[in-house]
Parts: sequence; C-alpha cells; structure tokens
Amino acid sequence: MPNPETGALAPGLHLVSVPIGNARDITLRALDVLRDAEVLAAEDTRSLRRLLQIHAVPLEGRRILAYHDHNGPAVRPRLLRALAEGRSVAYAAEAGTPLVADPGYALAREAIAAGHPVTAVPGASALLAALAVGGLPTDRFFFAGFLPAAKGQRHRALEGLRAVPGTLVIYESPRRVAGMLADAAQALGADRPAALCRELTKRFETVRRGTLGALAAMLAEEPAPRGEIVVLIGEGDSRNVSELDVEAMLDAALNRGSVRDAAAEVAAATGLPRRRLYQMALRRTAEERNDDGDDDGG
Repeated sequence: MPNPETGALAPGLHLVSVPIGNARDITLRALDVLRDAEVLAAEDTRSLRRLLQIHAVPLEGRRILAYHDHNGPAVRPRLLRALAEGRSVAYAAEAGTPLVADPGYALAREAIAAGHPVTAVPGASALLAALAVGGLPTDRFFFAGFLPAAKGQRHRALEGLRAVPGTLVIYESPRRVAGMLADAAQALGADRPAALCRELTKRFETVRRGTLGALAAMLAEEPAPRGEIVVLIGEGDSRNVSELDVEAMLDAALNRGSVRDAAAEVAAATGLPRRRLYQMALRRTAEERNDDGDDDGG
C-alpha cells in the first residue's frame, strides 16, 4: 500500500502476482507496485522485464534481481538487508501468484520472522483458473503441486492422496503428464473424474475432461502435449465407506487371499490408502489368531 504521508510505496516485501499467460491479466495495483518499488526481484527476470515493457512501466535505473531455487540462499540476505533499511521490495513469480509452487516461500518466511511487513498483491493463478474451468467440485480442494519425477516416488505420493476429501490439483510437465495420468489411474482408480487443463489464458488453451483412465489412454496414444499443464482429479468414494464397512470388506477379502491381496482389493474398491488397509488387515489377522488361541485354551 502507498505511504499516506509521502505517496510512495510503503516499506516491506510486496508479493506481486503476474499473468500466467495473457499479459493483460495483471491488476492495476500490481502495475503500481512494480512501478514504485525501490527493489525488484523476480524468479525469471526476462519474463518480468518483458511484462514491464508491454505495460510501459519504466525501470528508471533499477536492476531486476534474479531470485530462484538455485540462488535463493545467496540472494535472500541482500533482499532482507534492503527490507531492514526500510526499502520497498517487490517480488514477482515467473507466472501467477508468488509462493504457489514458487521459490518465494523462504523469502516471505524470513521477512516475517524479521518483523518486516509482507503484503500480497493478488492476481492470476493457474490453480484457481483450472478450478474455474475444470468442471469438478471447488468447495474443497487440495493443491499437491508438482509430484516427484521418479515413477516409484510418484506412485507413492499418489497413493498418499487417495483419501483426500476434495478435488486434487496437480501441476505437471508436458513430458511427464502421460505417465502421471497412468500412475494416477492405477493408484487412485481409473473411474475417477478428471480434467487436463493446458495453456490456460493463452491462445491455445484446452481443457479435456473425462475419467482418469480415459485421459491416460488418450495421452498414451498422442505425442507429448506442449505448454503449462494443470491436472484436476475428482474425489473418490472412500468418504462414504464407514470403518465397519471397511473391516467387513477386509474380513471377506482375507478369507479369499493373503493380507497383501486383501489390502489391494479393498483399496481398489474404496480409494483408501493401501498401506493403511494393509496395517488394518495385519491387526485383524492377529486378533483372529488370538481369539482362536483363547478358545483353544478355554
């Protein structure tokens, strides 16, 4: 906010949201802050410089400091010193809202810890844009960011999301999205509703909706898509299954097979985490053995 006494931008860290594609999706307030801030920092200096040129915001001798995952520890002290000197610092993400899958978190956290004012300048967000057009429930959602690149780690991460009570929002790279959708169909259930949102707000924006299985099969037959991608995955039905129902399902499955097979079967039917069901199945087999032992000893 401007300083009411001087009209200048107030000292502190200003987290500036920038467009995710369409350069016109910037707020007037964001332009004011970028014009008036004494220090400018950005995850991608070229993107911010191009945005300033489009909107005729002069640098007036200011440098744009690069601040990203690789140089954050080295650049952060410089920005914190500027804040300690009572200067206004504006930080812009490469695209969208700072701190959402963005390296600005450590900067904001340390600025807050040092007692400096931290202000949000809201604006575009790929997460919210995808929720708006995805066609899935938005009353509850969970942002999972980028999943691990390694297949095994990614599969475990997806299994940990099975019972999340809401729409899942995942960022993914074009070259990995086909594999991620295939893993998601296997880990979460192929019949879950999903949406693949690509190049939001840009010229070639596309949104493809269907089940996880259908989207995974589609992408398996196509070249890797281009552009920025957000995947939405609808909630499973595990929230409608009671603990007693799960125990009954496990008991029936244990009568047909091993603990591992029973956990896998009930996980596929309910959407609950396989690891949790495996532990429950182990406990139920142990309880059954104890009960048998008590009967024999009576």
